[in-house]
Amino acid sequence: MIVKGTAGSGEAGMRLDEGAAMLFSDLSRSRIRKIIDLGGCSVNGVMCRVASRALREGDLLALGVMEPGRFRELVWAREDILYEDEDVLAVRKPAGFSSQRTPYQLKGTVEYAVGVYLKGRGIDGPVRIVHRLDRGTSGVMLFPKNRAVAAVLSDQLKGGRVDKVYLALVSGTPAEDRWLVDEPIAKVGTSRYGVARPGKEARTEFLMRAGGEGAALVEARPLTGRTHQIRVHLAHCGFPIVGDSGYGGPAAPRLMLHCGSMAYRDREGKEVAVTAPPDSEFAAVCREFAINAFGVDGDVKF
Repeated sequence: MIVKGTAGSGEAGMRLDEGAAMLFSDLSRSRIRKIIDLGGCSVNGVMCRVASRALREGDLLALGVMEPGRFRELVWAREDILYEDEDVLAVRKPAGFSSQRTPYQLKGTVEYAVGVYLKGRGIDGPVRIVHRLDRGTSGVMLFPKNRAVAAVLSDQLKGGRVDKVYLALVSGTPAEDRWLVDEPIAKVGTSRYGVARPGKEARTEFLMRAGGEGAALVEARPLTGRTHQIRVHLAHCGFPIVGDSGYGGPAAPRLMLHCGSMAYRDREGKEVAVTAPPDSEFAAVCREFAINAFGVDGDVKF
């Protein structure tokens, strides 16, 4: 939730954290300092991470208040850096983290963690986000290191020339081994999408990888890049993703959707393929449905 308030004459001259505590009496000063540190505070529409900033009368404050326990720091382990060259960094995004900063936080997001990593490598400047994964989705994310490469990657993504392969554990067992969903997608509610007309063109190829007890492991190749595309198309087919309560999936510790690989062409035209095996939690949930499709290294065994 976002709370807003305007500094009056009583708050003028106070420190930001002190004045905010006066305006938002339900929040302690220590919690407000935490919000400021996480990047969840703006003054007059501009993010401010300096708790000692002096307030002026008329300043508009906005604080993003997260639910208790929602914040987790994200730090890359060696195995999370999937690929790196002079142009691109590829990381393995864990489930449960936002791809980019939100009104609630800056720290604890993939964007922030990538920025810290790049600065440690001597690369300053903004983190360039050319694609996203939903908070609950894990897997490969690509980050261009400069504006020129960002333009190249963005063009390939928009043109459908980046090969993306996902794994999804779905409720039910598809009757076909291969099928294509060619159905438009539109927003049908707050943060919710569905097959609807009029809508944006959306096409996804699906392939059965393994069957289990009441569930199946499916490979998905989105040929377009619509929000929630794989989740919507699978739910439309009657096979919602396990852990996807928003689209009718049964409960699970996480959304069982994982971006296993992305392949693109670099500036010289050479294909670069980046892969990320599913994490241990993904494999464990699959085993609960009698799907033992993963080797010791996380690769799908076929």
